Amino acid sequence: MRLQRISEQKGVTLIELLVGLVICGITMGAIYQLFVVQTAAYNVHDQVAEVQQSVRSAMEILLRDLRMAGYDDDSIDSTVTISVPIATPVQASDITVSYEYYDSVLTQYQKHTIRYWRDAGTSTLFRQRTINGVAEAAEALLENADALNFTYGMDPTEDGVVDSWGAWDGFSKIIAVRVSLTGRPDSENLDVQKRVSPRTLTSTVTFRNIMMR
Repeated sequence: MRLQRISEQKGVTLIELLVGLVICGITMGAIYQLFVVQTAAYNVHDQVAEVQQSVRSAMEILLRDLRMAGYDDDSIDSTVTISVPIATPVQASDITVSYEYYDSVLTQYQKHTIRYWRDAGTSTLFRQRTINGVAEAAEALLENADALNFTYGMDPTEDGVVDSWGAWDGFSKIIAVRVSLTGRPDSENLDVQKRVSPRTLTSTVTFRNIMMR
């Protein structure tokens, strides 16, 4: 009777244990692979959002200054004049604009001269402001800027209508500009670089303050 009870006891054989371990390993591997894929996808989406936001923020600041070009506070007390709303160099990736307004906090008129340019060596978009002749330190507005292009709308007849678009010819009145800014993700993350393409924003600004002169 005792021998019969011992022979009826069941356990796990070595083969069954090995099969269980293999199945468990496959399952864990699949879960880990899914985790890796989901993490990579999250990083890609995060970088896409970051690049788009960075380019959009830089573009908004740039367009704000461009729209102000030539603005001159109409006051007989103003000792600041804007004789050159758009100053040289006026290039495909470099522009300088000037405007003036009354600062109620400082109770004085201020002439702002803003220069934008892209440094090819560092791929950085810089903004430098000069107030009443005093230059401030250049500000890195956007890193990893692949391209910054200005296309100028020229009005040689000065009738308020753009006659041609292109590089500034050196003498025609500029009344509009088309801006194209391209940014890319951080170059240190090669995986993201492969998955995320550069993002480009394009906008056109009409210099209304200059047209009214």
